[in-house]
Amino acid sequence: MPNNPINAYQTVDKATASGREVEAAALTKGALLLAEAQQKWAEPERDQLLETALTYNQRLWSLLQTELADPSNPLPEEIKTNLLVLSALVDKRVFEVMAYPAPEKLNLIISVNRNIAAGLRGDPG
Repeated sequence: MPNNPINAYQTVDKATASGREVEAAALTKGALLLAEAQQKWAEPERDQLLETALTYNQRLWSLLQTELADPSNPLPEEIKTNLLVLSALVDKRVFEVMAYPAPEKLNLIISVNRNIAAGLRGDPG
């Protein structure tokens, strides 16, 4: 146990900040993969890019759902609930794009990922 409670707090704060940064980076990567598939929609590699982007985002949001549902998650209940609602929306859109691909359908997921990443980084916009 650290001798100084302030040092203990700073250690926890640094760990939390880096965890948030990892989550923000993962969400940003998801948005970038989707944006690349969207930009190359008419290209021959579109199907592979789209599959990679959708699979990545589906796994990412499944992981986030698991973390949010964990009773030991320290986030306030309202924030967890709101994020779980967003995750359901992302899931629905991922499956919709898989069934009926259209580049404009990716905008919602890209926007959610970017906005959540910005919030995690403390960037208001």
